Amino acid sequence: MAEYYNYIKSLHLIFVVTWFAGLFYMPRLFIYHIEARDKPDAAREVLSSQFRIMEKRLWYIITWPSAILCTLFALGLLVAMPSWLSQPWMHVKLGFIALLFIYHLKTHQMFLKFQRETFTYTSQYMRIWNEGATLILFAVVFLAILKSSFQWLYGLGGLVVLAVLLMLGIRLYKKVRGR
Repeated sequence: MAEYYNYIKSLHLIFVVTWFAGLFYMPRLFIYHIEARDKPDAAREVLSSQFRIMEKRLWYIITWPSAILCTLFALGLLVAMPSWLSQPWMHVKLGFIALLFIYHLKTHQMFLKFQRETFTYTSQYMRIWNEGATLILFAVVFLAILKSSFQWLYGLGGLVVLAVLLMLGIRLYKKVRGR
């Protein structure tokens, strides 16, 4: 298995990228779908129909398959490097991966609602929701790269600072857009 490590790692990273691409773009589509409700009837119908198609294709053709393949190749990496499972950085990383799956499954619930044209979220809420994947991505990448040299306190502080900056960015966007 060790001779295939770099191939497995490469495929894992490719599917991490495509999975996150889906997780980043899906809430964007939800925002556009929500905002299409404010359009005149004819435009609203056309836009809603198109957004449902786009959401469905993104979710089932890119996001779900990428999540599954990413997970399978991650398991392959753990088989190739079983010692990682005894290291604290991996425990923390797996905790963030668990959060990522929760985020993914919650986004799936949202997707199903949007497919039924059931709108229970505002575009502002979806802009904030969209940043959840960003925070998880930062945490996972830093843990994967820095491993045991990761300073937990600085890492947590950096994640909090990033979250604050993202929220400030959303507020600034809302102000600028409101003009």
